[in-house]
Amino acid sequence: MYKAPVEEIAFTLKHVAGLGQAIDDGLLGDLGEDLVDAILSEAGRFASDEIAPLGETGDRQGARIADGVVTTPDGWRDLYKSWISGGWNGLTASEEFGGQALPHMLNVAALEMWNSGSMAFALCPTLTMGAIEAVATHGSDALKATYLPKLVSGEWTGTMNLTEPHAGSDLGVLKARAERRDDGSYRIFGQKIFITWGEHDVADNIIHLVLARLPDAPAGTRGISLFLVPKFLVNDDGSLGARNDLFAHSLEHKLGIHGSPTCTMIYGDGRFGDAKGAIGWLVGEENKGLACMFTMMNNARLAVGMQGVAIAEAATQKAVAYARERTQGKAPGWSGAGQAGAMSPIIEHPDVIRMLLTMKALTQGARAIAYSCAHATDMAHRAGEGRQHWQERAALLTPIAKSFATDIGVDVASLGIQVHGGMGFIEETGAARYLRDARIAPIYEGTNGIQAIDLVTRKLQLSGGAEVRSLIAELKSIADDVRGSNRDGFGTTADRLDSAIASLEAATEWLLAELAAGNTAKALSGATPYQRLFGLTLTGCYLAKGGLVEAEDGKADSRIALCRFAAENLLAETSALKDTVTTGAASLAAARSVLA
Repeated sequence: MYKAPVEEIAFTLKHVAGLGQAIDDGLLGDLGEDLVDAILSEAGRFASDEIAPLGETGDRQGARIADGVVTTPDGWRDLYKSWISGGWNGLTASEEFGGQALPHMLNVAALEMWNSGSMAFALCPTLTMGAIEAVATHGSDALKATYLPKLVSGEWTGTMNLTEPHAGSDLGVLKARAERRDDGSYRIFGQKIFITWGEHDVADNIIHLVLARLPDAPAGTRGISLFLVPKFLVNDDGSLGARNDLFAHSLEHKLGIHGSPTCTMIYGDGRFGDAKGAIGWLVGEENKGLACMFTMMNNARLAVGMQGVAIAEAATQKAVAYARERTQGKAPGWSGAGQAGAMSPIIEHPDVIRMLLTMKALTQGARAIAYSCAHATDMAHRAGEGRQHWQERAALLTPIAKSFATDIGVDVASLGIQVHGGMGFIEETGAARYLRDARIAPIYEGTNGIQAIDLVTRKLQLSGGAEVRSLIAELKSIADDVRGSNRDGFGTTADRLDSAIASLEAATEWLLAELAAGNTAKALSGATPYQRLFGLTLTGCYLAKGGLVEAEDGKADSRIALCRFAAENLLAETSALKDTVTTGAASLAAARSVLA
């Protein structure tokens, strides 16, 4: 059973990602380490004791639909009530609307634990938190007053409605339409697919944020507007009124996250109300809805990255536990503790050790990347003169945090099955569920290929490349500190870090030069391998940063040992990735005919 790694999470937040320094510098108000530890401890307890035991129920039963009514798995309604009674939904929300205004880092850490317990369940509050951010940033005062208190408390939930049957990532061709009404509201018509938690039975109202096009809107993405469309209309006194003209037509039958109702939503077919059209209100300005939605999507991308970390952590815990219990053969050097002919636990076999350490190193590296991204987001809101730097650092890290963490979520979950052997392929062990759940994360909220495009064509060029060069300089400083450490346990870590950073720097400068020369297609040919190169290099450096803290404290060498393993076993890939980035475009173009 999953047990939240509260101590490891707290260490990474404070000593690797920057929370401890921010507290010491007084940038987080009266937040202290004692409160941080208390929040993390309770979030971990809730994840371990209340969410995780219902994760298997959610996977086995799934969400069900009958006549437009969606029923969630057994126990999930009560679980959600416990969730909102704990005040978890409003950790980072404004105190004006009932939130706690805590740093984003704490929310991201809590999201990791809740997603480890059940990714399908945690998707509901994840979408609600995104809706809160979008309405708080772009909504009118009237919308904020009406909807934010209930969203922040969790009494109402939120969704994000982008995708249509013919329009996936290309939102410029969406067909959902909106019509103006004399009272300032709008009527919404259309169909949306893949709507996470679009209909359910855990909350009294569901607040849909829907992208649609006005009749006189410009073509493409410049003509998209964002509308708030509640399931139930809200009366002037705040009570729920008539049912709005929208409903869930069906649920998708998915590879994983079975407990999460993924809906096809129909707006404005006349099923509810005297007149056709779901009533909605404009969020932001007409024809500028995409910018509003990106407020929600940027936060969601980091949250999805945390799903990758969460699944990787849960899969690693399960694999380690199984490897300790399962016996097979006799490992080299294993004595059997006096038991003649006894088989070894498989955790004693070198190949299994390698798999488990790879799982652990990738998980902790992805965690550090994601937490560092959250830290940059916090500093962008709280720092003074350095605000632009932190905004750009958050922007640079977001596509890496989303893509690398979700890729390793799949990789680690797959390795977890391999550790289980044939039993991993059998559903009753639970190892397969992690891989099934993990597989969606590299796809939604912008595929990882789209993240690579964003990283290379937009984020590398921030401040003319100064931000990415600044980050690379910080990584070099970490490698220098490792070289200057007097701990033998680091082995050749410093040399391996130097090599990885040099590969990252060379690939970065090559991409910047190609983009400056207008060779966008050539640069994009290496975008995805570059993204992995960046993630692996950050992983090695952030693990080393944690190891350096351990070296200073004179404690056991567990973090140093893991850092060395990652450096000497995983970072060799970075050189090959650099070569793929800088030399792979020609062969990619030449081989296109193979696909004809």
